[in-house]
Amino acid sequence: MNEQATQPVRIGPLDVLRFLLELFAFFTLGLWGFVAWPPFLNVVFGIGAPLFAIVLWGLFRSPKAVISIDPFGKALVEIVIMGSAALAWLVMGQWIVAIVFGVIAVVTGVISGRKDFA
Repeated sequence: MNEQATQPVRIGPLDVLRFLLELFAFFTLGLWGFVAWPPFLNVVFGIGAPLFAIVLWGLFRSPKAVISIDPFGKALVEIVIMGSAALAWLVMGQWIVAIVFGVIAVVTGVISGRKDFA
């Protein structure tokens, strides 16, 4: 019998913060798509970029991921998505938001990653 299935799921403040960061990253990619591209392409990227990130996250990084990968692969997916969101803020000229978001994403990612490896 699987021991993990019998234990209740514990959601802490770090989990809530990481979830909010995910949502903010998806929002950022959508905003970037609509703001940084010329007409018609802005609709494609405004819808496509966050949709692609959500599918990647759901397939590889979410707690109930469809495809199970090792912690290094999960970290890589997270770095690509969060890094893309931070770069999107830089492209839009909002370097303060990019730095703050990037620092918070890195710190929470390292803390969460340490729990994955423990």
